[in-house]
Amino acid sequence: MTITALTANAPVFWLLVAVMLAAAELAVPGVFLVFLGVAAAIVSAATYVFPDLPIAAQLGAFAMWSVVAVLIGRRWYMDYPVETSDPLLNDRAARLVGETVTVADPIVAGRGRVRVGDGEWPASGPDAPAGARMRIISVASGILVVEPV
Repeated sequence: MTITALTANAPVFWLLVAVMLAAAELAVPGVFLVFLGVAAAIVSAATYVFPDLPIAAQLGAFAMWSVVAVLIGRRWYMDYPVETSDPLLNDRAARLVGETVTVADPIVAGRGRVRVGDGEWPASGPDAPAGARMRIISVASGILVVEPV
């Protein structure tokens, strides 16, 4: 395809780019490609209104509208965060708060290890012998903060 043919079919080309980016967003969700698709759709409309728009101007417009669309989308998601039924889904440490655990290595001078499920985690809290039952009250830098049950 020559540059002249691409310029003549620019609205269709940019519309196809927009559709492909939207389809890619559906295939690989990441809430990013959709904004580039919006930018391509805007450039498609611009090339329809201005059919003699040079390729460099089209690419520049696409770059500019991509930045604008991403910034608007970013602001939108900051102002209207997506609600979830399980906000701690990917935060295993935070999910442990409130759990009862067993001291694996005695907690001495505020440091020890506790058994969580089939693994052990570093813990801090009041001194406790091995086998004591403790409750996780928080997590700080990967260290479980515990208190006696």
